[in-house]
Parts: sequence; structure tokens; C-alpha cells
Amino acid sequence: MKRKRRKTTPAEVSANFTRGFVATALLTAIQGRRGGLAGPSGAKVLRYAMQGGTALAAGAATATALQRRNYTDALVAVAGGVASMVAIEYLFNPLGQEEDKETSIG
Repeated sequence: MKRKRRKTTPAEVSANFTRGFVATALLTAIQGRRGGLAGPSGAKVLRYAMQGGTALAAGAATATALQRRNYTDALVAVAGGVASMVAIEYLFNPLGQEEDKETSIG
């Protein structure tokens, strides 16, 4: 008897987005505070957090689809993730302005 294959639910995608969002926000906020320097701006933390959440949600949905051998759903998950990342990048940097570059010594 074959088992019915279950699709990824919106609740699972939302939970994965939230996990990625929180983890990336914490990492971005904390890692920017080395050496007594001011941390990254709130907009930068938000942008990275949204991208991290999107990447985790798309990656988890892709992995689930590949486990089910549903390559169409896997492709849709990857394409949705890419489109979301581009949209987030555009919303936070609409004119293609470059971010502040880190300076290196040496």
C-alpha cells in the first residue's frame, strides 16, 4: 500500500521563515558589535533577517520537495526564493546604491 505524500503546508513555510528571520537578525546584530564599534543599522539587520528567513524557508521547501521526488515543486521553491531575495534587495536598495564597504587594513 502506497503512502500518501504530504505537501509542505503554509504553516511549515511560515515557521521556517520565522526561524531563519530570528537567527539571522541575532547574528547580524551581534556580529557587528566587535571591538566597541557601533552595530549595524536597524535597516541592515532587517534586510539580512528577511533574506535569512526567505533563504531558510525556500531551502526547506526545496528539500521537502526533493525528498518526495517532486522536482516541479522543488524548482518552484527555488524560483520563489530567488524572486523573494531580489525583491527584498530592491526594496532596501532601490537605486542599486552600494552599501558601505568595510575597510581593510594593509
